[in-house]
Amino acid sequence: MGYLQNIIVGCCSNVLFIVFAITVVGYFVGRISIKGVSLGTAGIFLVGLLFGHFGYAEDSLLQQIGLIDVEFEVMKSTMSNMQNLGLLCFVTAVGFIAGPNFFHNLKKNAKSYVLLSFIIIGSGALVCVLVTLFTRVDSAMAAGILCGGLTTTPGFAAAQDVVLHDEALLNEVTVGYAIGYPFGVIGVVLFIQLIPKILHADMAEERRKITLGAPEKVEKDFSKLLHIDPIGLGPFALAIILGILLGKFSIPLPGGAAFSLGNTGGALIMGLILGHFGHLGPISLQISGEFLKSFREFGLVIFLIGAGVPGGSGFVEIIQEYGFILFIYGALMTLTPMVISYFVATKGVKLCLLNALGSITGGMTSTPALGTLINTAGTDDVASSYAATYPAALVLIVLAAQFIVTLL
Repeated sequence: MGYLQNIIVGCCSNVLFIVFAITVVGYFVGRISIKGVSLGTAGIFLVGLLFGHFGYAEDSLLQQIGLIDVEFEVMKSTMSNMQNLGLLCFVTAVGFIAGPNFFHNLKKNAKSYVLLSFIIIGSGALVCVLVTLFTRVDSAMAAGILCGGLTTTPGFAAAQDVVLHDEALLNEVTVGYAIGYPFGVIGVVLFIQLIPKILHADMAEERRKITLGAPEKVEKDFSKLLHIDPIGLGPFALAIILGILLGKFSIPLPGGAAFSLGNTGGALIMGLILGHFGHLGPISLQISGEFLKSFREFGLVIFLIGAGVPGGSGFVEIIQEYGFILFIYGALMTLTPMVISYFVATKGVKLCLLNALGSITGGMTSTPALGTLINTAGTDDVASSYAATYPAALVLIVLAAQFIVTLL
């Protein structure tokens, strides 16, 4: 019995075993459908939360019965690295996939996408301000909840920078982010599935609308170019390298702060650019569609596990200490921007359904929701509107988080 227990402890304490176990169970959970609506890949995030709670929370069940033998800080550091790796793989793949049609879509609807970015971030920030003014939640906690509800790491980092020398406020920003994040992931995933169901949308017709007017893809001869490798891993890695470099450039902001695209934004932009042109001088950047889809899914899974496990470790303790009402505030900061921007997108600027939903996922900076939307829509073309809305939203949420913490 002792030998068997050692094997189980070894498996439960092995990060690779944990990652693949969460992946398998998460996919099964994601397949559970209620009236045609399911969590999809976000089921992995939910399983990650549960594993984090039962495995790495203080005096967790698996620790009490001796099945976990890994320090939380070690696991947290590992999961943080996984989260960053997953995001880079996901957004780079999205960039390459969306690149060929991105600039046409952006030219056609640029003003609409910028407007939606302002509406999404502005309405979320307004709810955040109201919560700060009319409840006992202070601005640091509220800004953290807003950034969690919009699943934005750069906004979260910006809010932290403002209160960096005040440990109490820094902790409130962190706790607020942890409160808003779970619904920020799951809420957007469910929203983009429910809207087509409620409208009884003909997805084949919606896919036709999203490609209508797009330029025909001209097949280029890349045979004379230098191919780094047979499947495209080299160009993919090159895009990530250039994206990280681009993300390091910072723009000064009012109040002494600075904005940068970060690794995620930089990799997305470089993926779009390189995916659009298809080569860099004499170097071919052609990557097979199946490779990109595989890396897109792989990146999303790794990101969700990296975010879910440490998030679940303190989830129950946060509820016990701060009360469930904070989660209601987080839900409002997630739902309000989506509802308002949906009506503006479809009734105001007259975007088709899939472009509207794509722009909402980009404005909400929701990586998991884009993966779900691609599966729901049955086309990768929705990534173009996501990519068009995402950069402006990223800038605005960084500014909003800083101003809320500083001025309120």
